[in-house]
Amino acid sequence: MTPITGMDLTGFTEREPGIWTDEWGVLLSVHYFSQVPDLPAPLDEPERLRSALAHSVAAAGGGLIEAVPGLVDGVPAVRQLVKMPRPDGHGQVFLGSWTIPRSGCSTVVTVQAAEGATTGMREAMIMGQVGPADYFRPHPYAAGLQGGLPYHVGDHEEWDARFPEHPLTLVRAALRRVTPTVTLDERFRTLPPFGSPAGPATGPAAGPVAGPVSGGPAEGPAAGPPVPPVAGPPDMPLTPGPGWFRRRGRR
Repeated sequence: MTPITGMDLTGFTEREPGIWTDEWGVLLSVHYFSQVPDLPAPLDEPERLRSALAHSVAAAGGGLIEAVPGLVDGVPAVRQLVKMPRPDGHGQVFLGSWTIPRSGCSTVVTVQAAEGATTGMREAMIMGQVGPADYFRPHPYAAGLQGGLPYHVGDHEEWDARFPEHPLTLVRAALRRVTPTVTLDERFRTLPPFGSPAGPATGPAAGPVAGPVSGGPAEGPAAGPPVPPVAGPPDMPLTPGPGWFRRRGRR
């Protein structure tokens, strides 16, 4: 169960509780964590947050494409787009998520898709157009960042229209479509905000884990999506009850 009470799931089919897939192989999942989020910086310090997330993802062997603070159903959150090597070493997995933290708990919406048998075509075509010298760039959130997957212009949104079936394009589009339809339980919305005295504002960051989600919503780190680890019980326990998540638009 999660504090998400509604979300448009048009085009998605439920695979197991809290996990859906569509005809393109995009996987959507929702998670609830009843412990203090350990985002590496407050949401109102975006430069510090982005830099720490970029280092965290690189340390896990991946690459942070975007990290953007925003709102989900009026509640402050952070959106991430991440790329990770596939566990079998062939191609990449692209993950998009909204982490919606409160002082003592959080909920996460994650969308992910992986490259198939054909890999690297988008990157090769874009590099051929812009040239190798202009293709790879220093990471905009962390100058001098070392390790992980390289930052390059091939992941920029401006190229998505030319590659409509690429997993990164599909992840961006699905997250963009679903986000404005997410509604949150009022009990979650009215909890103290992340970084308030009810819970620590910061903590060590941990990178995402790539690969298909292997289970439903859980009150702990999930296997697959880039969700924050947790530490310590919340000051205001928020126990999801039956019916918290209502599916609409499902087919």
